[in-house]
This record gives sequence, C-alpha cells and structure tokens, in this order.
Amino acid sequence: MTIETDTTTPPELPGVITRLFKGVVYAESDEKTWQALLELTSQVRDYAAVLGLNLILDEPEGYAFLRSREDPESSLPRLIPRRQLTFNVSLLLALLRGRMLEFDTNSSEIRLIMTEQDIADLVSVFLAESSNEARVLDRLGSDIKKVVDLGFLRKMRGQPGTYEVARILKAFVDAQWLEEFDARLADYRASLAGSGTKESSGKDVGEVAADDN
Repeated sequence: MTIETDTTTPPELPGVITRLFKGVVYAESDEKTWQALLELTSQVRDYAAVLGLNLILDEPEGYAFLRSREDPESSLPRLIPRRQLTFNVSLLLALLRGRMLEFDTNSSEIRLIMTEQDIADLVSVFLAESSNEARVLDRLGSDIKKVVDLGFLRKMRGQPGTYEVARILKAFVDAQWLEEFDARLADYRASLAGSGTKESSGKDVGEVAADDN
C-alpha cells in the first residue's frame, strides 16, 4: 500500500506564518525566519490572502508583518485587532516619527537610539508652553512602556533606559500622515492646553502585534 504525502507545502512555511501572527519579524533579530520569509514570499502572500490579510514586507528596512485587508463592508472578521491609543501615546508616536525623519535626513546611521531623557526632552520642548506639561511628563514612563509593547520602541540590552526607535514606525506613521504633521501638532497643543485627557482622534496605529522577542 502506498501512502501519498503532500509535498506542495514547503516545510518552513507554517513556521513563518506562525511567527508573523505572533508579531513583527525583524531581519536582525530573527535571521532564520527572515531568510525563510524572503525565499517563500509569494507562498506567504497567498496563504495570508486566504485569511484576508496582506503581507507588508520592507526588505531594505528589514521588517515584515501582517495587516488586515481594507474591508469597507466589514464582511471579514478582524484577525489582528486595531488598537485605540490614548492622546499622549499618539503624541509620543508623532514626535518619535518626526525625530526619525530628522535623523534619516541628517545622519548616515541606520539605528536611531534614544534614552529616556532624550524622549523626555523631545516631549518637554513641544509642551514648553502647555499648562499640562508636568502631568504629561509624569505619565511619560507609562507612555514609553506602551510604545514598547506596541513594538515601536525596543529596549537596548544592557543599557537601562535606552531604546531603539523601530524602523517599522515608518509603516504606520506614513508620508501622508507626515504631510499633516504640523497641523496635527498644533491640534495636540491646543488639546493639551485644555483637558489633557482627550483620546486621539487621528490615525489609529492599526494592526501591529507586540513583538515578543
């Protein structure tokens, strides 16, 4: 008796898909999965498409993740949830993205490294005239932790209080968003001068899973 086996599915494919469902795949921290992903890109795209997902792959920046397809009729269940951000976390992401744009323009380095003090200085300069500056700075530690959980900041090993701003931030705070950057910051300042507790009404972060590496 001959038992037929399915040889059409590459053995690495289930592992790559599973890893993408767990979070962002980075070339530098998961070289084996990254290499398999590059070799199986078309298969991964096809597999993800069946589930209503798109593979977002940026080879030069070295990251990949899954994102739900646009579904105006909401006919598909959302496998990767959107995340509603507090106002202060949205502000921090905007400022970090602005800092990355400045860094990419003026530096030949790839990795943007910032300390907690650097981040505090970034926020305090923006909030210099805000009546809620002290309150926001008091919350900065928890806001940084949230951004770490979202995968946009990564703790540097052996360097307490030091973070790398993840390049994937560019995929979520994109060029169109940056075109409105000044206007958004003006809105942030006006709102912070008010209650300081408002939820962000701007761009959602979308479907980014926290990296568990």
